[in-house]
Amino acid sequence: MNEAKRWTVSIDIEEHEGKTRAVARLGAREGDAVVGVGVARLNPTDRDVPVIGDELAAARALSELAHHLLDVAAADLEQMGTPARPRA
Repeated sequence: MNEAKRWTVSIDIEEHEGKTRAVARLGAREGDAVVGVGVARLNPTDRDVPVIGDELAAARALSELAHHLLDVAAADLEQMGTPARPRA
């Protein structure tokens, strides 16, 4: 199969009271989407640099999304009758 495919991940970030929350979503429709959530908290002794919180929360959301995507692939393999051995 020589067909090129493009998957797009959207990341929504919001800040509230020293916490940054990121939601990474792969897939357009709610039922088909794979979602990861990440949170970063500002340590009271640290300088408030919002971009760092954004980066941490987004990285954590993407990491969780990747783990969920591995779970989806493993479930698809199992459904086809193939033992799933995804790498961690």
